[in-house]
Amino acid sequence: MCGAALVAGCGITAAPQAPAFRTPAPAPSSTAAAAPKVAGTAPARSFEVAVREMAFTRQGRTLETTVYYPQGAGRFPVVLFSHGLGGRPADYAPLLEKWAAAGFVVAAPAYPHTNGDASDYDVLDVVNQPADASYVIGRVLALDGKRGDRFFGQLATDRVAAAGHSAGGITTVGLFTLARDVRLDAGIVLSGSALGAGTGYRGAAAPMLFVHGERDETVSYASGKAAYDAVPWPKAFLSFPKGDHGTTLLRDGGASFQVLAGTTTEFLRFTLYGDPKARSRIPTAAASDDVATLDDRL
Repeated sequence: MCGAALVAGCGITAAPQAPAFRTPAPAPSSTAAAAPKVAGTAPARSFEVAVREMAFTRQGRTLETTVYYPQGAGRFPVVLFSHGLGGRPADYAPLLEKWAAAGFVVAAPAYPHTNGDASDYDVLDVVNQPADASYVIGRVLALDGKRGDRFFGQLATDRVAAAGHSAGGITTVGLFTLARDVRLDAGIVLSGSALGAGTGYRGAAAPMLFVHGERDETVSYASGKAAYDAVPWPKAFLSFPKGDHGTTLLRDGGASFQVLAGTTTEFLRFTLYGDPKARSRIPTAAASDDVATLDDRL
């Protein structure tokens, strides 16, 4: 689950490969706040969560993808989640299941050369992951129109976010910079930075939430903050003064994990469902148990 520090040690400087079917939009001309493009109410209930394993292939790159989804009627927004170096989608199951239970379809690909089971592990391959992520988004969204598929008529194809941890956070930043995917309405960067992805954020405003531990031993807090500072859109930064690169934030099930899960869930409810009540709950979720601070510019 190590991240950008190893990438830096390997000297990655190349920019992520942009998807051939996407043309980056012009850089935004202002920093004016933008409300979510839909206005509505997020589901109040907690759904039972199911898991679906899928496999997609892009230019010979196999993308084994785990999809966590709510069991229930409705049209659910889609979240693409990117793992860190040496990670697996299953490593993040506690967080991804919470998102799915709140009413989101979460697609988590295992990147072919950076996942923990890769036989030909290559940290340099991170530069290709934004294109992989965009491809998976497209393949998942297409299932909404595939008659007979379990996702037929169940995906809100106009409401999509990207999220990721560590090198997956770099992948996520890349989806809003050099490899801008215009379908994305929001982003979450966990313990990530802009290394190799750049800070030239492009296209329409998309609210972003950054989460970082101030004691991160792999990706420096300063580098994550620098990526956040460059975002010209509505944004927020959730800081954990005692947080590390991921163990206390993503896995221990304690207060830090609960704050992270609660804050990110309310952020997704606000940005993808357009729920104003969720917007008002973000600061409350961040302040729970007094383990984090929030720079709120949403």
